[in-house]
Amino acid sequence: MKRIPCSALILLLTLLPFTSHASEQKQRAAEQEAGKWLALVDGGQYQESWNRAASLFKQQVSAEQWRQAITAARDPFGIMISRQLMNSTYTTALPGAPDGEYVVLQFKTVFKNKQQAIETVTPMLDNGNWRVSGYYVR
Repeated sequence: MKRIPCSALILLLTLLPFTSHASEQKQRAAEQEAGKWLALVDGGQYQESWNRAASLFKQQVSAEQWRQAITAARDPFGIMISRQLMNSTYTTALPGAPDGEYVVLQFKTVFKNKQQAIETVTPMLDNGNWRVSGYYVR
């Protein structure tokens, strides 16, 4: 069995908090952008939410397709009453998406006509800025 030199172990242990801190900072930045983006969606500003979305999002869905999809998904629920972040996960790989930096956010959301909804918002680092690349509500 090969032993790790004590100096290497100490270096590894001292770098670990910086790695964790960096991903926490990325998560916070992604959460802030997701909050701004969700405010646009909550306000019915669907065109502006599409404009602020990640380039990957825009490649997959046109502005008109987005307006139709989000109207069908959200309008029946009525206005958003409350939203609470349940979990936030930083990752560099997602199924069906190119490798990159992503944060998967899940919110417990109450709408006027739907008391228990889960919203999943996925910001990605897009040309140096966090932008939403996916949204799903159930």
